[in-house]
Amino acid sequence: MSSNAFSQDGAEFCFPQMVNISCRKPTLYWTKFMFLNILLSIISVITVVLNLLVIISISHFRQLHTPTNILLLSLAVSDFLVGLLLLPLDIYRSTSCWFLGEIMCAFNFFLACQIPFVSVGNMILISVDRYVAICHPLHYPTRITAVRAKIFVFLCWFWYGLYSLFYIRDQITDLTQPFRKDSCLGECAYIISYATGVVDLIFTLIFPVTVIVFLYMRVFMVAVIQARSMRSHVTFVSVQHSGKVRAKRSELKAARTLGVIVFVYLLAFCPYYCYSLVDINLTESVFAYFMIGFVYFNSCLNPMIYTLFYPWFRKAIKLIITLQILKPNSCETNMLKRDCGLTEAT
Repeated sequence: MSSNAFSQDGAEFCFPQMVNISCRKPTLYWTKFMFLNILLSIISVITVVLNLLVIISISHFRQLHTPTNILLLSLAVSDFLVGLLLLPLDIYRSTSCWFLGEIMCAFNFFLACQIPFVSVGNMILISVDRYVAICHPLHYPTRITAVRAKIFVFLCWFWYGLYSLFYIRDQITDLTQPFRKDSCLGECAYIISYATGVVDLIFTLIFPVTVIVFLYMRVFMVAVIQARSMRSHVTFVSVQHSGKVRAKRSELKAARTLGVIVFVYLLAFCPYYCYSLVDINLTESVFAYFMIGFVYFNSCLNPMIYTLFYPWFRKAIKLIITLQILKPNSCETNMLKRDCGLTEAT
């Protein structure tokens, strides 16, 4: 390799034949981010495996085809794509030159927008589902059906696909100016204007968090009232309306579990957005890279929460690992406790 393939300080260029417009190879990035990259690689594999188990479980067993589980399935798909696509591409983008071209860079940015946005939409839908189930239980079976849940999931993915185009418009515009003074060949930098950043803050953090927190405050206020009512009338209710009590307790248990999922989501996303207000250049520091990795780690935590709180998921994992799902009519397996009814699947 000729001597002009290196800069004056000895750094190697991504495209030695085009030194004037080539980026330097990020030789220090791997040592700088070594621990985080190894950790993110492990998280990526775990995220893919665990969310794949969730996808197979809910898709295969018919008894789990409830409206709430359909929303959980959509969340699992978005989390699965985080582990399968976003994490590996982010590790590659931060540790080596980008040789996939500008179009793939723009597409990568599109996925980096749409997939987390869909997770936000899923969280809102889950909150609405729990709000109707707890605050309007008599109307829940008619208002929230499996068909409607599928329609809302489709609209969620479709809307955020269109919405993500708004974020990459600067990236697409940049494709027509490949030799700008502040760019070079071999990098994949995400270009976000100030106006786009403000819109992102409002519609991806402030608005969703406000809606989710408001709905869950209503849910838990009603849950407390119901719990007190159950304790004060336990004898009468146990004799006259035992079936309804079990249904209420099951809904409250589902609300608690999904409340944990929503809380973990807020815990992962809020610090990242707060830090983005302080430091706009999110790709240059180890701390910023850690914050982005923590956001992605949320996709790995969700199936772990299912394992802790959902008996049907633990049973499904056992059937999948032992290959019992390959048997005829395995999709008809009873995944729920007999004394809890179908509501235990939520």
